[in-house]
Amino acid sequence: MSRLRTRVRPPAALALPALLAVAFLLLPLVGILTRTRWSELGTHLGSPGVEQALRLSLLVSLWALGLSLLLGVPLAWLLARVDFKGKAFVRSLVLLPMVLPPTVGGVALLLGFGRRGLLGPWLEGTFGITLPFHTSGAVVAATFVAMPFLVISLEGALGGLKRSYEETAASLGASPVRVFLTVTLPMVAPGLIAGAALTWARALGEFGATITFAGNLPGTTQTLPLQVYLLLQDSPEAATSVSLLLLAIAMGVLIALRGRWTAAPGASTSAEAVAVVGDAPEPSAPVEPAVARRDEGGWPLHAEVTGFNELTLDAGPGTTIAVVGENGAGKTTLLRALLGLTPRAHATLRLGDTDVSALPPHRRQVAWVPQDGALFPHLSALANTAYGLRARGVPRATARAEARAWLDRLGVGHLAGRRPAQLSGGQAQRVALARALAARPRLLLLDEPLAALDQTTRARVRHTLRTHLAGFGGVCLIVTHDPVEAVSLADRVLVLADGRTLQDAPPAEVTRHPRSPWVARMLGRNAWPGTATAEGLKLAGGGRLVVPEALPDGCPALAIIAPEAVSVHRVRPVGSPRNVWPGTVREVTAVGSRLRVLVGSTEAPDLVAEITPEAAAELGIVDGVEVWTSVKATEVTLVRL
Repeated sequence: MSRLRTRVRPPAALALPALLAVAFLLLPLVGILTRTRWSELGTHLGSPGVEQALRLSLLVSLWALGLSLLLGVPLAWLLARVDFKGKAFVRSLVLLPMVLPPTVGGVALLLGFGRRGLLGPWLEGTFGITLPFHTSGAVVAATFVAMPFLVISLEGALGGLKRSYEETAASLGASPVRVFLTVTLPMVAPGLIAGAALTWARALGEFGATITFAGNLPGTTQTLPLQVYLLLQDSPEAATSVSLLLLAIAMGVLIALRGRWTAAPGASTSAEAVAVVGDAPEPSAPVEPAVARRDEGGWPLHAEVTGFNELTLDAGPGTTIAVVGENGAGKTTLLRALLGLTPRAHATLRLGDTDVSALPPHRRQVAWVPQDGALFPHLSALANTAYGLRARGVPRATARAEARAWLDRLGVGHLAGRRPAQLSGGQAQRVALARALAARPRLLLLDEPLAALDQTTRARVRHTLRTHLAGFGGVCLIVTHDPVEAVSLADRVLVLADGRTLQDAPPAEVTRHPRSPWVARMLGRNAWPGTATAEGLKLAGGGRLVVPEALPDGCPALAIIAPEAVSVHRVRPVGSPRNVWPGTVREVTAVGSRLRVLVGSTEAPDLVAEITPEAAAELGIVDGVEVWTSVKATEVTLVRL
């Protein structure tokens, strides 16, 4: 069904100047079309001089394109990816030929590369190369004015490419050159092709710099634009015909570029393009993925992290650590420091007996799954999964068979031939997880790997991941906000706050005695910070809390109250509760078969109670109702901070 579009009527104050601009640009082109003698077009274009100039123009423009690709692609990458002093100056140099008058550019080339220029005498004396009045000079002039189109176009494409793709490829074992050739270039191909086409068209139409620097010698430097200049003096009709040819070529390039090569880096291909070149069917025989087992030896972890994160981390082979903390606590920075991908923090990292601190990311054997998965959009799910194995030199057939086995284990083997754009968020997340596991890492870093999955799929993938980690010979760090993942997958829970270790303990200990209000709330507990007193706790926001066993007077502490330990009443309760507060119901939410009631009070911090639907109906619990809450002193756990 076609999408209905609402037409917007432009204001006359803008429409009229816009129409005048179109007419101003169109009128010269109409002039060429109307003044062309169509009956003589073939004769004019077929003359020996025009054919010779056309061949020379094609030769010069193609050489200029080749030089622009050879020199401009690395320059564009440097400008887009590397910060260095004088970067603004270098970018200005790139842009200068685009705003410089062509004849001035020709004079500059003459003074730089001419026989009396700065470099010309050395080129002629050492290599016997004379650029002025030679075809090579025309190539240099065309390259000088045309290469900026390639550099600017490609730099823009590289700037729009998320670095997580390249960083993930490096973590899978791909060298910088391999990353550039297999990930970066394919993903910025639209920008590269657009820049190359514009560069070629600009080189084909170059006139001013060529005639000033290389001269106007028939068969040597007289390109098609120079031929037009000569024909205007002797045969204006022929000049018009040749101008029409150049106009047609330029319009052809622009029409070919329209919409086809303007997609952003990483844009998906059409949904129908399922097959990937080279994705031949694999043997049907099952292949068990290669996994480093604990009984085959393993790689204990020792890391000392400095910078934004300040912590020391030790873990034995097969240990899984859940990393939790508030946003900005340094969780992702820790993972990137272990990968060697961030200047914010530096990790002295030892895996087994090998110190990998000085190694580049692709040689550390540290694989990670970033939050967005970073699947390479130009590769199929199977090729994505096999990428790390191929980067480490595993034969293609073996790598693809093992990759397919990992996809099967994670329940997405039937999607092996699809591109990432054809996968749902949960499917893509499982493929990204399979890719990391297939890379045979010594350290596995997972940044919220199951966040995009629905509850049913998350449970299944969590079970598969737990099965793999049970025999994994390395260490795994999992950044998560899900308490179920932290408890079910991890041997230890590392709690971060401002880049420092707040707590590092088994899940059961963290669950019983969380040392962070955020962690306590993540676990579904009420967490009230305060200062210990003789009776219990003086709350940070005012009020007091009675506890059975007080801590030393004056020390900071955290009171943990389970929601199910909170009683809700419509009138003030009588009897044993020593902690009683009036409040107002602010929110009622369903959690499984029970309801969670958020109660706000002027005498205590917000409190969450968990009750049954039947109790809520009996008490008439709805938003805005005045209630009383109570907590027995014995139900409060006080943790010293």
